[in-house]
Amino acid sequence: MRRLAKILIAGTSAATLTSAVATSQTLDSVIVSDQVQTGDVFSGQTLDVVEVTEATTAVTTATGAAFDGSGEGVTLDVRANQNLQADVTADTRLDAAVSSGAVTSLTTAATGVTSESNIYEGTLTGVYNQQTGPGVIYGHSHIEAPDAEVGDVTASAQAIGVSQGFGVSYSVVGARVNQTNQADVVADGGGTYGYVEGAATFAGTATGTNVTSSGIGGSGERYIIDQDNQAGLTQASQFTAHGNAYLSTTSATASGNNISTSNEGGLLDVTSAQENQAYVRAQSQASAYQFGSAASIAYGVGNSFMAGNFGPETLIDAVQLNEGGGVEVIADFTGGEGYDASSTATAIGNAATGYACSDCQGRIVATSQQVNNTDVSATSSVNVTGYARSATGVANAVGNTASYYVSRPSGQ
Repeated sequence: MRRLAKILIAGTSAATLTSAVATSQTLDSVIVSDQVQTGDVFSGQTLDVVEVTEATTAVTTATGAAFDGSGEGVTLDVRANQNLQADVTADTRLDAAVSSGAVTSLTTAATGVTSESNIYEGTLTGVYNQQTGPGVIYGHSHIEAPDAEVGDVTASAQAIGVSQGFGVSYSVVGARVNQTNQADVVADGGGTYGYVEGAATFAGTATGTNVTSSGIGGSGERYIIDQDNQAGLTQASQFTAHGNAYLSTTSATASGNNISTSNEGGLLDVTSAQENQAYVRAQSQASAYQFGSAASIAYGVGNSFMAGNFGPETLIDAVQLNEGGGVEVIADFTGGEGYDASSTATAIGNAATGYACSDCQGRIVATSQQVNNTDVSATSSVNVTGYARSATGVANAVGNTASYYVSRPSGQ
């Protein structure tokens, strides 16, 4: 059973909470939330169609625990604790005999625990503790239509162990995030069509732990983030096969730990420690007998960190340790005849990026430590049995990569 807590506090209202009470605009607003989920969570659906003329759509989500604590025009303090000790599964299947329509869209997402805090014209402080125990977070999506046609088709499968998001507008935020994932995280899927008239996009994304933030309007952001992916496996895989496809993209992205923070103006200050112990695997395998443009893309990383500020100052203290099962990435495309075929595989142990805005007299101060103790492998293959205009393959494996710079914002 899914347990959901969603609390929104505005400066013009009073909210009575289970663990704290805000009774006046002159007092700080306080949210304390504790969530524990011990029973399995499952969602699934099957669409079985013969001939659809317009659209076929399916959305399937499963979440162990979700929390939203946000504010507008207030000083808000949040204490959120989430603990999952169970499996979470989201499963979508489509069978089509003749046609699934001009547009077909499947969205599948399985999430262990997720939390969101947004602040507008106010101040946010908080401590967020997220944990998943041993188990499986599994997102699966598959289309079976070997004799059917479609106009445009988009099918995505996503699986995330723990996730925390921040939205900061004309505000100041200071937060501590502690994340531990012990669950195997798997996003798997793909599909087959006889004929794709437009664009076919199949994507799988798996992430053990995840933190994202976005700040605008001269906001100030300061975070301390600890991520520990203790799972055995973090895997994304996509397998597609089409008879005739005009534009086809098959992709798989797997990340042990991920931090992505951004700001526009003000200060961005991130202190982080990431440790990945999981075997990270990304595999994209695509085929089409006849094709216009066909791409197979796979990306895998043990630890990923990004802190970017289109503003005056970026402060970074990032520690990354990747050990355990290694990072393995496989991308493959096989075609009969067509125009442009490509396959790209990228595998990285630790990746870190930070930047500040040169037009804002910006500066960046970064301390970075990266240790990779595992094998990192990238394999790419392109096989065209007939003729093609171009065949392009890229395989890139890197143990540690770090890039810190001051630059002009794009578009200027």
